[in-house]
Amino acid sequence: MTADIIDGKAFAATIREKVAGHVARLKDEHGITPGLAVVLVGEDPASQVYVRSKGKQTVEVGMNSVEHKLDVDTSEADLLALIEQLNTDPAVHGILVQLPLPNHLDSDLVINSIDPPKDVDGF
Repeated sequence: MTADIIDGKAFAATIREKVAGHVARLKDEHGITPGLAVVLVGEDPASQVYVRSKGKQTVEVGMNSVEHKLDVDTSEADLLALIEQLNTDPAVHGILVQLPLPNHLDSDLVINSIDPPKDVDGF
């Protein structure tokens, strides 16, 4: 048995090209620009890097990217209100709430408040 070595960067670039093509067709044929909203609560360094990367990649393929950076002490009510606003925003097609959330927030409640068709993580 032999192993095939996969060039992850090249494979990812191919996927991004395909996604960019789909995004361009959505724009041309339907006038829709997909939009991703990312919510980051707090200042976890790894989460900040991940969110920044997602925003950059989203823009690179022609989508709209919106980041909501909230203070670590944001209340659950305020976070849920933001998610409800994003759920009803027709310009937002996907929502990603970056985990982990601060301990005072109920992750299950927050994730379950995302409209399932907009739940990027598929939780």
